[in-house]
Amino acid sequence: MLGIIGAMDVEVDAVKALVKNKTVTKLAGIDFVCGFIEDVLVCVAQCSPAKVNAAICAQIMIDKFDADKIINVGVGCSLCKDVAIKNVVIATQVCEYDLDITALGEPRGFITGLNTVMIDTDADLSQRLAQTAIRRGEKIHRGVIASGDTFIADTKLKEFIADEFGAICGEMEGGAIGHVCAANGVPFAVVRSISDGGDEDSQLDYPTFKKIAADVSSKIITEFIRTEQNQISL
Repeated sequence: MLGIIGAMDVEVDAVKALVKNKTVTKLAGIDFVCGFIEDVLVCVAQCSPAKVNAAICAQIMIDKFDADKIINVGVGCSLCKDVAIKNVVIATQVCEYDLDITALGEPRGFITGLNTVMIDTDADLSQRLAQTAIRRGEKIHRGVIASGDTFIADTKLKEFIADEFGAICGEMEGGAIGHVCAANGVPFAVVRSISDGGDEDSQLDYPTFKKIAADVSSKIITEFIRTEQNQISL
C-alpha cells in the first residue's frame, strides 16, 4: 500500500477526493482514508503540522495499514535564492534541524538510534516523482529538506539552517516521517511546493501562496499515482 501524508487539509483533500471504495478509520485523532486511485491501493492522511504529529501518523500508517512506501506531500519555505515561490523541491535527504545534543559532543541534528544527521530518501521513488513533476511543467529542485517545530519566518534562522545542513527547503514534517520510515525500513519520499521565502515576509506570502503551492504538490501526487503501472498491494 502507498501511504500519502500531508499536514493540512489543502495538501491532501484533493487526493482524498479521488479515493474509490474508501474506508475511513480514525486513530489518534487522524482520519486514515484507504481505498483505490487508478487501481493503486492507497492510504491518505492529514497528520496536522509539526514533527510529533507527523511521526504518529507515519507509524500508524506502517503498523495498522501496512504501508510499504510513504510519500509526504505539502508546502515548504525556500532556504536558497535559487528556489522560488511555486517551485517544487523533491528531497534527496531529510534532517531535523532542531535536534541538538551538541553539548554531548554530537553534531547538530544527530539522530540517536539511527546514528546519523541526514536520512536518505528512496532514490527510485523520488526520481519517479521528479519525472512526474517535470512532465507537468514544474520547475523542480533536488536537495536537502530540513524539518523542525518552527514556522521559519526569520532570515537568521533561515541562513543558519541552510549553512549548517546545506538545506534548500524548510518545513515541519518530512524529517520526522523520514525518521520513522528509516527506523522501520520503509522507503519514503518528500515533495514540497514552495509557499514562501522563510524570511520576514513569510507571514504575508504564506497565506497568499499556500493554497496555490499545495495545489501544485497534490497534482503531482495524483498524476504520479495515475502513471503507476503496477498496483501497490498489501
